Amino acid sequence: MKTEELVDLLAAGETRVPANAIGKRFAVALVWSIPLAVLIMVSVYGVRSDLVQAMGEAMFWVKFAFAGALALFAFISTERLGRPGMRVGGVWAGLAAPLLLLWLVAVVVIARAEPAQRAELIFGSTWKTCPLNIALISLPLFVGTLWFMKGLAPTQRVLAGASAGLFSGALATLIYALHCPESAAPFLGVWYVLGILIPTAAGALWGPRVLRW
Repeated sequence: MKTEELVDLLAAGETRVPANAIGKRFAVALVWSIPLAVLIMVSVYGVRSDLVQAMGEAMFWVKFAFAGALALFAFISTERLGRPGMRVGGVWAGLAAPLLLLWLVAVVVIARAEPAQRAELIFGSTWKTCPLNIALISLPLFVGTLWFMKGLAPTQRVLAGASAGLFSGALATLIYALHCPESAAPFLGVWYVLGILIPTAAGALWGPRVLRW
C-alpha cells in the first residue's frame, strides 16, 4: 500500500472530538468516585465529633491547604501526562512546594518542642492506621482517575499512573481530614505523606498495564 493510500484510509475514519471532552470525562469520573470515597470515610471512620471546634484551629486548615494544593497540581500533571507531547514542566515545582513547606513547618515544630514531646508530635495516636485509612478512601478515586486517563492517550504510563495515584491520594486526604484528629505538622509530614504515597506507588505499578492504548 502506498503512503498516500494509507493516509487516505486513516483520514476516512477520522471523527471529531467533542468540545470539552476531557473536562466532561473528568467530571464523570469524580461525580461517582468522590461520593463513594466520602461514603467510605463516613461509614467506616465517621466525621470527628469536634469538627466545628477544630475548624477554629490554624492547623486544621493547613491540612486542607496541603492536600488541596497537592491535589490541584497532581490533577494538572495527570491531565498533561494523559496527552502525547504535553510537558509537565513547572508543575513538578508545584507538586514539591506543599510538601517542602509542610516539612519545613514540621522541622521548626520539632526543633522548638521539648525532647519528651517530639515522639508524640511525630506519632500522635493514629500513626499505625492513618496511611492505610487514606489508601482505603482513595480506592474509588484511584479507579475513577485511571478510567479518566484511560480515555486519553498517555505515553509515559508509569508517570501517568503515579500522577493519577498521587491525585487520588491527595483528594482522599482532603476527605480523611474530616475524620482525623491529628494536627501536628510532624505527624502530617510523615503519615499523611505515606498515605498519599501508597496510591502513588500503586499507580506507577499498574499504570503500564491499565493505561495501554
